[in-house]
Amino acid sequence: MKSIINTSKAPAPIGPYNQAVKAGNTLYISGQIPLSVISGELIIDDIVAETKLVMENIGFILEEAGYGFQDVVKTTIFLSDMDLFADVNQVYGEYFSEQAPARETVAVKTLPKNVRVEISAIAFK
Repeated sequence: MKSIINTSKAPAPIGPYNQAVKAGNTLYISGQIPLSVISGELIIDDIVAETKLVMENIGFILEEAGYGFQDVVKTTIFLSDMDLFADVNQVYGEYFSEQAPARETVAVKTLPKNVRVEISAIAFK
């Protein structure tokens, strides 16, 4: 069974996709960027603040679906520059306990709206 998950606490999709799709016990969360629902603005001047906002957006989607960060089994981090890795990794690590999910981190040429970080996640219960 497939169900669509969307919350007003995280940025609305800007294309033909949803914030998340739940298939059985697995939740697939679309890539989140540092877009603030409160201000409607992108946070693009501080990679630590950008990453925190991305992780908060993922947290709101997890919560809407009845999941938590402890249920995340896989993430993908997209960076505009691998030189950002250390700061992003530090913030990212604050959201996971000793059982961190599997992950890959890749540098890409550009990201939506020219942000510097985007993270997607898969959770399972």
